[in-house]
Amino acid sequence: MKAIFAFLIATCALAATKPGEVVNDGHGDYVYVPAGAFKMGDNFGDGETRERPVHTVTLDSYFIGKFEVTNGEWRKFRDDPGYDDPKYWPGQRPVPKDQVPYWTSVPNHGGGIPDSDNYPVLGVNWDSAVAYCNWISAKTGKKYRLPTEAEWEKAARGTDQRKYPWGNTIDHSYATYVMDANFITATAAGVNAKGASPYGAQDMAGNVMEWCSDWYNRDYYSNSPSKNPQGPATGAYKVVRGGTFFEEAIELRSYRRTAGWPSFQSHRMTGFRAVREP
Repeated sequence: MKAIFAFLIATCALAATKPGEVVNDGHGDYVYVPAGAFKMGDNFGDGETRERPVHTVTLDSYFIGKFEVTNGEWRKFRDDPGYDDPKYWPGQRPVPKDQVPYWTSVPNHGGGIPDSDNYPVLGVNWDSAVAYCNWISAKTGKKYRLPTEAEWEKAARGTDQRKYPWGNTIDHSYATYVMDANFITATAAGVNAKGASPYGAQDMAGNVMEWCSDWYNRDYYSNSPSKNPQGPATGAYKVVRGGTFFEEAIELRSYRRTAGWPSFQSHRMTGFRAVREP
């Protein structure tokens, strides 16, 4: 009886949570995305065939990082004794801390450089992103994980099939993407507040690409489940979403799909954000 009562209390509390409402367990802000359906995929006809057909997906509610995981948040994991604990890592293989060269890169605002805490951590591979989520879960008692690509897309574009998180047109006041400069890199969290998604998530277009939990298959949309799709059961590559600071505006569309090898040491255009389950 107590368990049922606790469940009802939790359910009522969740029902009262408003879209975009923020929670913080000591590892950054996470915004609420309510349960419900949205149309996923390229409804503008300017993408790749792997972004079609448009299909209706229904998701449970979740919280997603308001920002990409920053150097300051990553440092908590990097400096914690648990970093080298195999239980957090896929295949029980921790990535050596010095394997990511961007940590000490001045032009890339690496986390080992002063005044860099608010910049996204760069070059983290999929294995490392998963380990971070597992570590936070252990620290907080809440379930953190990478978003599915369906969760990522809904958080980025909402339910009205917009092209970008903020709408259907783009300029540099909304996002960090390629500019006429000798060297460009990621900008700090919160710089592009005007480009927030319908739920308040920022930098979901441009800045850095973001890992998702799904295995990648170019034809997955043709047979994707309509309820909480998790991606194919197996694969060689993991889905990567969002554009980067090094790409043109067309590559920042919210329905764009690409992929990367999960254990590969990522380049400086790749980061991630996490999901927190209610």
